[in-house]
Amino acid sequence: MGLFDIFKSVDINAKLQEARAVEGAVLLDVRNADEFRQGHIPGSVNVPVDCIEKAADVIAAKDTPVYAYCLRGSRSKRAVAALKAMGYTNVCSIGGINKYKGEIE
Repeated sequence: MGLFDIFKSVDINAKLQEARAVEGAVLLDVRNADEFRQGHIPGSVNVPVDCIEKAADVIAAKDTPVYAYCLRGSRSKRAVAALKAMGYTNVCSIGGINKYKGEIE
């Protein structure tokens, strides 16, 4: 990671293509339940960051590929840190739905 890599934003659209190509991957929306109901990326599962410990109910295997998103990217980064602390080994933040260009459910 170079000095300026911290300023690069994640391209949620490219990361979604990656996630959809990975067998067994979970797309995790960590926004609150109201935000999720207002619109989410098809196929995503909602576990709000404030109760991220409940991810274990949805994602049993700690090596499951998990792609987390929120509105702008900050909550998904927090969720990824929490998931790693819980023992998940294959998790990443893919940014915010505000940059998503696809269909919303």
